[in-house]
Amino acid sequence: MTLEILKEKQELRDLIDNYAYLSDEWKIAEVMQLFAEDVTYKVYMGGNLVADVSGRDNMERDFNMHAAQVKTYFTLNGQHTVNIDGDTARGISFSQIKMVREVEGKDILSDYSVKCEDYYVKREGKWVIKDRVGHFLIIESRPFNG
Repeated sequence: MTLEILKEKQELRDLIDNYAYLSDEWKIAEVMQLFAEDVTYKVYMGGNLVADVSGRDNMERDFNMHAAQVKTYFTLNGQHTVNIDGDTARGISFSQIKMVREVEGKDILSDYSVKCEDYYVKREGKWVIKDRVGHFLIIESRPFNG
């Protein structure tokens, strides 16, 4: 493995981690800069397609709507594997996402185990996510006594 490939892999890992950091801090406009303008984003829960968004503007609107319903986010990234082919790459990453929402006056903690399949492109010297498919594999909700 060359030094250049290691550098590219680190940049892609940083992209995934920055997505988590910025999302947890509700910096949605900054999160959107991590995606290509012509992004596609699909979400599956329990094997069912629950979201299918095209374009960064539409995605930003959806993210803001969702974030308005959440009191606290916490994301922990795990494995991240990528295969780089010039200015494109494919990757798989795993995350644990926790969200606290208020439901009927009570705080509810939702805990998600997520696998993301990404297609990355390098544009103007910077890696961005062009296509993402999120698979919410395990979903658990319970009262939060935090």
